[in-house]
Amino acid sequence: MSVKITTTSTADLPQVLLDRYDITVIPLYVSFGGNTYRDGVDAGPADIFRHVESGGELPTTSAVNLLDYQKLFQALSPQYDAVVHIPIGAEFSSTCQNAVAAAADFPNVYVADSCNLTVGQGLLVLEAAEAAARGATGPEIVELVKERAPKVDTTFVVDTLDYLVKGGRVPSLVALGANLLHLKPCIELQNGKMGVGKKYRGTFEKALADYVRDALKRDDLDLRRAFVVHSRCDEALPKHFLQVLRDRGFQEVYEAVAGSTISCHCGPNTLGVIFMRR
Repeated sequence: MSVKITTTSTADLPQVLLDRYDITVIPLYVSFGGNTYRDGVDAGPADIFRHVESGGELPTTSAVNLLDYQKLFQALSPQYDAVVHIPIGAEFSSTCQNAVAAAADFPNVYVADSCNLTVGQGLLVLEAAEAAARGATGPEIVELVKERAPKVDTTFVVDTLDYLVKGGRVPSLVALGANLLHLKPCIELQNGKMGVGKKYRGTFEKALADYVRDALKRDDLDLRRAFVVHSRCDEALPKHFLQVLRDRGFQEVYEAVAGSTISCHCGPNTLGVIFMRR
């Protein structure tokens, strides 16, 4: 049984892992300055931040469209017994809906909603790729993703809520309160939706140290794999927390950089430790 795993650019997986598991990525779109770009192909996070910091409006993002999916599935479906696509969560984008619609024309193409984003989505993609390597069928992999999705622990701390407010992800009053009190909020994904969790006081560096300590207190950590994902942080910060994860006992630890789509919503100076629970 040959099963091909595909995902969207929002999974933010490092190229080394995409290559290792032969994962195909299809990009979402980012628009700014009167032009539209493919996430990770024509524009990167640096382009987003440069545009905003020079006075431009916050870029907008758009889903992978139906035609893109039809072309992808038409190219891949004849080559494999099954194609399993794991997109960004349906609550965050119409990408998943478009994938499902396109897959209806291909009997061996399956779509598994990640209910997640960034490397939380990426963790499920890797689970699917490993299952495919073990010989699992397309439907079996879809069921695996469905079962594992609630066990992904996706959280991150933002230095400022400005981008999330502009993108409509967080109420402006929450951001105002956080700014006035010098708080660094932890953004949490629960049941496929984004919300504000604990708020940390102090500098960004102190907030991150407290956040990571809290995140790793759990006694149900799946220690096979974890990520430090970030957007334009001081390079010493992800390196430090990668070591913290190793010291905690994670067997595989990776650094990931948030792509254009994710960076449009979280902004610079964002960092998260993301793993799965048993």
